[in-house]
Amino acid sequence: MKRLSAPLAIAALCAAGVCHAAGVVQCTFVNPEQFADIRDANFSIDHNLQAVQRIIVGAATPYVGDGQTLKVEVLDVDLAGEIRHGRRGFDVRVLRGAADWPRITLRWTLETAGQAPRSGQAVVQDMAYLQRIAPAFADTALIYEERMLNEWFRSRFEN
Repeated sequence: MKRLSAPLAIAALCAAGVCHAAGVVQCTFVNPEQFADIRDANFSIDHNLQAVQRIIVGAATPYVGDGQTLKVEVLDVDLAGEIRHGRRGFDVRVLRGAADWPRITLRWTLETAGQAPRSGQAVVQDMAYLQRIAPAFADTALIYEERMLNEWFRSRFEN
């Protein structure tokens, strides 16, 4: 029996109609320098902006079908916890579970060919972020924001 390489096997499945082509997810930030709390312990915003963008695109992609475009504008970010100045110049993000829950304000537009676009604005937040079990394996330091956004996209866009 002849084996197909992974790219050829995927192409064969797609040609047979088994694969579902996903739509497009676009994520932009509106005035990120004015966000409530996007900085990391090094007071850099770039790393966390990239992580939030990756999380949003990953969380939204399963719910955007072929021929659809979801545009997400991030209007504000307040990450879980607070940056505290530590000894010897090492700053850390402290999570207390009080009024330091993750909160992301976004505006979204879902465009589908031949239909009027749907849009909305939401403040996505998880006030009980420390009262639930955190994911055991995460590829980002923003585990609470990732869980929160995954749950919001599922509840908002799942059929």
